[in-house]
Amino acid sequence: MAYRGTVKPFVNFNAKHDAEILHKAMKGLGTNEDTIIMLLTARSNDQRQQIKAAYKKAYGKDLVSALKSELGGLLESLIVALMTPPTLYDASQLHKALKGAGTDDDVLIEILASRTSEEIEDIIKVYKKEFSGKLEKDICGDTSGHYQKLLVILLQVQRGREEGVDEEKIEKDAKDLFAAGEGKFGTNEETFVTILGNRSAEHLREVFDAYKKLSGSDIEDSIEGETTGNLENLLVTTKNGRAGTDDDTLMRIMVSRSEVDMLDIRASFKKTYGVSLYSTIQVLSYCNLLSVSVFL
Repeated sequence: MAYRGTVKPFVNFNAKHDAEILHKAMKGLGTNEDTIIMLLTARSNDQRQQIKAAYKKAYGKDLVSALKSELGGLLESLIVALMTPPTLYDASQLHKALKGAGTDDDVLIEILASRTSEEIEDIIKVYKKEFSGKLEKDICGDTSGHYQKLLVILLQVQRGREEGVDEEKIEKDAKDLFAAGEGKFGTNEETFVTILGNRSAEHLREVFDAYKKLSGSDIEDSIEGETTGNLENLLVTTKNGRAGTDDDTLMRIMVSRSEVDMLDIRASFKKTYGVSLYSTIQVLSYCNLLSVSVFL
């Protein structure tokens, strides 16, 4: 599969040299924020971890702590996110979404509906190590109904091992989804949850094409017409892979998907809204968050 990210490993990478540049950018009066942004966004996450280690060895200080002391606001949050290993970042975001009063369902939906089974498996392990808790138990404590059931299904790593396309199931899955929604009075949400939660992404793409031929409408229209609330959002995101529009979500997606499928997100945004993601961020003028445009 072709590389679909916009951030690639820097070719002439030298961790020690980069550490020196960052040190100079934070030395003395004032901080050269542009240097920090341009350097870190031009390195892969793995390279940033090497820079972090080189900085500690050269200056005896933690790079993330040094950056936090020099930056503030959304830019600080962005840089800290960039410096966090992907799995730990996802686990931390999920923990933040679940702790305290209320639940940030957009975060649960976005992460669990768009990560591979291997990534989910790693997230569960890191979550337990970092926060001394079980992710599934914490999610079940904050959710309910079919929405909870689909989240739990997405947590099961076996889901992603159903690789490729099962030709024998395509037509049946499409017909079952139609019968569960548009083809009956009321909605059999259980069928939507079971099929969308347990099939591979490749298989579902074939099912959605078959569904459109069968019903004459897109599966997303059926989901939006037959379900509501968090379950609707989760089902739609399981189909599309994304959710959310606020600045925290913007930052989270740009950081976590820049090395995965940002090219696809960029194309999908242009197709959906008729304008580029880059120009939209510029118009929104999120101050230092404009720096996320370097990912595009």
